[in-house]
Amino acid sequence: SRGLGDVYKRQVGNGLYTDMNAIRRDEALDNIHSIYVDQWDWEKIITRENRNLDFLKLIVRAIVGAICDTNDRLHVRFPQLRTELSREVTFITAQELEDMYPGLETGSQRENAFVREHKTACVMQIGGLLRSGKPHDGRAPDYDDWTLNGDILMWNPVLERSFEVSSMGIRVDQAALDRQLTAAGCDERRNLPFHQMLLNGELPQSIGGGIGQSRLCMLLIGTCHIGEVQASLWDKETVETCEKAGITLL
Repeated sequence: SRGLGDVYKRQVGNGLYTDMNAIRRDEALDNIHSIYVDQWDWEKIITRENRNLDFLKLIVRAIVGAICDTNDRLHVRFPQLRTELSREVTFITAQELEDMYPGLETGSQRENAFVREHKTACVMQIGGLLRSGKPHDGRAPDYDDWTLNGDILMWNPVLERSFEVSSMGIRVDQAALDRQLTAAGCDERRNLPFHQMLLNGELPQSIGGGIGQSRLCMLLIGTCHIGEVQASLWDKETVETCEKAGITLL
């Protein structure tokens, strides 16, 4: 594994992506969540000098630009589509969001209020406790650096809500992993192979994330239920409710 890490370190700017298909059997089902999860997951090797918010924002803007380019091409091919997306990304930290909306209790409520106004946003620095004593949202301590991550959100006019299309960030380095494992009460993970390699400096710096395939299809096509763009399993109540609403589940 040490040799593999050394190879990766010499390939700054390269990376990998995967067409991820998985089952989350305990997922709470609703119109945007399914037990079947499909994502484009990607990782890119970076230098230590790239571990900053400016580089994170650069990558976020590139992803948003690619999504908007795809939407524009779809409109040419299928002019009946009506989804309008904003290329301008407004960046805000989770703490700034809490300060802006002190009367809203949850992170999702604050996201809805903010993205309703700004259309495309990236909420950064998710994972640690805010001044309220609560986190904006859950984040694994051995995944992203909580000071250098973000969720890309776009306004969904069909559902009239903020819509997450990607969760991403600059990955933990030795210092961030050490700090976050302790903060999350997960120090027992230090002995796991990946954690040992990272703490020993055997792995490269990287940035990565996931882009939801079905989520993106929902947004671009303009559907109101994820079951309209993917085949999954639904409970009887969901099937009956969708039938009454004229929603065809695949």
